[in-house]
Amino acid sequence: MVECRVKGNFRIKGIRTTNPVAVGDGVTLREDGEWITAIDERRNYIIRKASNLSKQSHILAANIDLALLVVTIARPETSTTFIDRFLATAEAYRVPVVIVFNKTDDLSDEERATMEYLTLLYQHIGYEVRAISALEGKGIEALREQMKGRVCLLAGHSGVGKSTLINRLLPGVNVRTANISEAHGTGMHTTTFSALYDLPEGGSVIDIPGIKGFGTFDMEPEEVAHYFREIFSIGQECRFDNCTHTHEPGCAVQQALENHEIAPSRFASYLSMLDDKDEGKYRAAF
Repeated sequence: MVECRVKGNFRIKGIRTTNPVAVGDGVTLREDGEWITAIDERRNYIIRKASNLSKQSHILAANIDLALLVVTIARPETSTTFIDRFLATAEAYRVPVVIVFNKTDDLSDEERATMEYLTLLYQHIGYEVRAISALEGKGIEALREQMKGRVCLLAGHSGVGKSTLINRLLPGVNVRTANISEAHGTGMHTTTFSALYDLPEGGSVIDIPGIKGFGTFDMEPEEVAHYFREIFSIGQECRFDNCTHTHEPGCAVQQALENHEIAPSRFASYLSMLDDKDEGKYRAAF
């Protein structure tokens, strides 16, 4: 590992981001190894609106082979809005995603039914879904095999078990874990900075701090439907090429929604992203 600093001129080249260099970037160092002088072109990345500066973005990670979106049905609950916003952003920047349901050892019958419904929903759209218990080790070996030789990003809310999963994948690393807040049912940050760990079987895993909200960045309203696979596909049948799927006559998406061919939760997520031009709306905890 080499400790180095970023030259200040990266911040004045029109890069509207709080972190010009992200985990996963390839860089060029000055001869003395103390300064980064250039950043390689990225083949993809995951980006969101910065949580404290509405005009800027934050790059979570770059050059990712696979994003593992770790979610939980309860304790804490991951909303479908958060899932859909992450998936849409990954679609926009060409990052493959696997949805990983964790804490499957701690589900009531009703919660398990919810997980099964969401599994079918996202599989029908075309996303791969896995169910694991990082605490008990269930499903870990199959996940480990899928990660072999790849640069994988672990993302999700605080409290969904990412640190426990890292400890399962990398025995001896001993990433700190914490209990869920009983008062609020939410996770507490145990990862305070992004880190990349090499996997014993080849490849690496990027661990980032838990994400509370996911505001989209630089996504125009007319582009949003492109990143919802089923809405984009069905939208090809709309009467108008520029249909927003909100009020226009002859809208195939509205008809599909009435026919239960599009999940209401997915359409609600789509509508919420159309409203992201409202500065500060992204601050909500999706």
